[in-house]
Amino acid sequence: MKIAILGTRGVPNYYGGFEQFAEFFSVYLVQKGHEVYCYNSHNHPFQEKSFHGVNIIHQHDPEYKFGTFGQFIYDYNCIMDSRQRDFDIILQLGYTSNSIWFFLLPKKSIIITNMDGLEWKRTKYSKPVQQFLKFAERLAAISSDFLVSDSLGIKKFLKEKYKKDSTYIAYGAYPFTNPNEAILKEYNVEKENYNMIMARFEPENNLDMVLEGVAMNEDKTPILVIGKHHTKYGAYLKNKFKDHENIRFIGGLYNLEHLNNLRYYSNLYFHGHSVGGTNPSLLEAMASKALVVAHNNDFNKGILKENSYYFSNPQEVKNILNTIKKNDNLQLVQNNFDAIVNEFNWGKINGEYLQLFEDCFSKSDKRKHKQ
Repeated sequence: MKIAILGTRGVPNYYGGFEQFAEFFSVYLVQKGHEVYCYNSHNHPFQEKSFHGVNIIHQHDPEYKFGTFGQFIYDYNCIMDSRQRDFDIILQLGYTSNSIWFFLLPKKSIIITNMDGLEWKRTKYSKPVQQFLKFAERLAAISSDFLVSDSLGIKKFLKEKYKKDSTYIAYGAYPFTNPNEAILKEYNVEKENYNMIMARFEPENNLDMVLEGVAMNEDKTPILVIGKHHTKYGAYLKNKFKDHENIRFIGGLYNLEHLNNLRYYSNLYFHGHSVGGTNPSLLEAMASKALVVAHNNDFNKGILKENSYYFSNPQEVKNILNTIKKNDNLQLVQNNFDAIVNEFNWGKINGEYLQLFEDCFSKSDKRKHKQ
């Protein structure tokens, strides 16, 4: 098959989750004998025309000049180029800035869209932007030939909201198997004598709820708060909890070895995300053998099932802090690690995507029209 991947800043990954998936999956497709093209921003650090056999198509991306609006122009450029290339399948990763151009997508290509999370729920967006994102979501849902949901919560939402079936294929992580306790010294913490939370500083990630529970607790076990906090919301949280010395704002941390070790040796790992599909940082925590304490919602439960403790308010956070220890819950930790090995591994996920492609290609009317 001749396959294109749209909707990312490009490969190899220098940005985020979709880019990482695009890198892994595109190379996997090439290894399976398919002709693969991935669209990259013109100013992507990788400027070659091929990446491990994947054809790279650079398109002008004025985001550096116009901000978010530039993404719409970049997606337009990618879609217009795709009209000239006779792709069998176009995989769109996300819908935020490309769905408004759905009517320009090549008519003979099979359009498969990964619907990502419920972007319009993110409180960082103004009301008008949230309304636009709802509109964009609807356009993508009704105009795509096939949909992918990366969480059971999103799959359920798409069925209820748009009466559209989607194929559930999760995200992935690599098992962490080489811990190094010496790294803890750099963060002034001791093995299983600290807790942590890692998230973007946005209200829907519930850092405030977790930290309120910590502040209510008489126990002064340190909690590492990892994420870029030089924001308006970050300033609010730092000021609110400035008198609690055990709440340590670490800032953004991008050294994966350090992150994995911090997760591995932590007592409790809080995951407050409440919007979106399968969150990569949650899978990485599971892969690092952290004991996960998660916000109580369908997205998190779809991944963790019964292998986590859940909270819905600060009092529940406080109660968990007072009663739960990692050493008493090693079976939950192992169950989550096994889930990474058996369910959320990249080899399985790539295979599920390819199987979906083959199924869509074999039964699509568009294929018949091309013959």
